[in-house]
Amino acid sequence: MTQMAGLTPTHFLWHVTDRIATIRLNRPERKNPLTFDSYAELRDTFRALAYATDVDVVVFASNGGNFCSGGDVHEIIGPLVGMEMTELLAFTRMTGDLVKAMIHCGKPVISAIDGVCVGAGAIIAMASDLRLATPEAKTAFLFTRVGLAGCDMGACAMLPRIIGQGRAAELLYTGRAMSAEEGLAWGFHNALHPAEELEAAAHKLAARIAAGPTFAHGITKTQLDQEWNMGLDQAIEAEAQAQAICMQTRDFERAYRAFVAKEKPVFEGD
Repeated sequence: MTQMAGLTPTHFLWHVTDRIATIRLNRPERKNPLTFDSYAELRDTFRALAYATDVDVVVFASNGGNFCSGGDVHEIIGPLVGMEMTELLAFTRMTGDLVKAMIHCGKPVISAIDGVCVGAGAIIAMASDLRLATPEAKTAFLFTRVGLAGCDMGACAMLPRIIGQGRAAELLYTGRAMSAEEGLAWGFHNALHPAEELEAAAHKLAARIAAGPTFAHGITKTQLDQEWNMGLDQAIEAEAQAQAICMQTRDFERAYRAFVAKEKPVFEGD
């Protein structure tokens, strides 16, 4: 186990308050593009979060009116053109490892999306558990617009499960931007908020989740991931075992005793 509140990353901003970690990319003048180094540091941070004892929820926030403009054209796209296959595969595996790390970090992740959310930025939003956005948010899986396939970082597996096969196919083939209104109607966004209220809404949602049974939330996140590959019988059995584990927690007993006393339970995550 580890403490992460004092983390001082090099390539993005990090802040922890009330067991909620806030991440924001810190290149607002360029609409927050990713670099080789920021990809790797984000991956390592989410991997470490799986063992963090002082963080219960993560908010991936926007900065300067934009979420993320994807891979930096000059610092990533340009160098990739000159790489050999083995180097390219190492890079694409590394980017996919960021998604895996987000999925396996054990903490609910909320993306607060304003303005530009494209390429790898759209993938980060997709890999989050919940997504809030402003009406100005534009989300695009624009890989075909740079001559690549739409199947990047798990998009062909995850996006259809969120918005449906046909809608995902359209976005991945055309690379067009999904408007905030479309994202809300299609289930990509959980809610829309004015820009000046977005981050407060994300932290309010994060605080509500953090006040719940956080050990059980980690089980929920695990099951949401693992049940993709299960049949219904296997999923029901896995959930039976998962609930039996949660029934051994003190939070389960706290909820019972609070109910009997006609009080609101106070969960402690154990």
